[in-house]
Amino acid sequence: MAVVVPRHDFRTDNAPGREPVLDRGTVWALEDLHKSPQAVADAMSSSLILARARAAADPAAEWIETWEAWVTAMQSGAAMFAAATTSEESVECRIHHEMRTVPATGPQPWVDAGNWVTAFWLAVICRDQERMTDLCQVPVSLLRDSGSVYDEYIYSWVEALQLYWLQRQEFGQKLVEAARGAAPGAAGTAGPELLSKILWPPIDLFHRFVTGDNERFNDSLADALRWHKEYWTADADRAQDSDGLVALGPLAMACFAYDAGFAIEVESEYLPRHLLRRSWAGEFEI
Repeated sequence: MAVVVPRHDFRTDNAPGREPVLDRGTVWALEDLHKSPQAVADAMSSSLILARARAAADPAAEWIETWEAWVTAMQSGAAMFAAATTSEESVECRIHHEMRTVPATGPQPWVDAGNWVTAFWLAVICRDQERMTDLCQVPVSLLRDSGSVYDEYIYSWVEALQLYWLQRQEFGQKLVEAARGAAPGAAGTAGPELLSKILWPPIDLFHRFVTGDNERFNDSLADALRWHKEYWTADADRAQDSDGLVALGPLAMACFAYDAGFAIEVESEYLPRHLLRRSWAGEFEI
């Protein structure tokens, strides 16, 4: 019997509808790709905001416009790291149905570990294995060169995900290092609430997934969504922040598990049903 984790109450009277497909900020960012190094990062950020915000009125991701926002965020995130790693003057990347020229950037403040994890989650959710592979070849040293301040565990976490996807045996040791650094009670700059309720659960879920423990995976998934809800309802401002409508990391882990044949026995609007079940995969070229 499925465990249901209800999503917290959220206003829908001003939630974005199906039109326009992309918000103005994303459109502007895509128009600026050829002249602004940061535009591709802005495109990822604004399209991801829209994708999450659409979940207010479309919690199951039934609208193709919702899928387009998720895909645009995924494409932009992958393009951001392609531009940072290329040895050419620019890269050609498909973003929102068009091939676009993105200038090379090298290390930049936005080319950091946090954005890498988000970009990887988006590629997993959109089932874009080619972009997952490309992201897994991004040097961790490049993420460190961003100048962003992160707890050390995140670099082990990035390496664990990269090594797993590239089928390297060393991923287990990196996962252990990441788990030690992010486990509830660990000291860090992220703060105990964010660490224990948002950052730690995907690592725990990944461990359950790679060890093939379907039952414990479902237990951990239910816990992850309950902690996600607790975090995003801790105060009134968070409760009305659309970023909390989708549990991005747990969703990506659930997609990994679903595709591997796990029985996902947890239901929640924090895990949009059609994203989890890859209902839109193949709808258009990504």
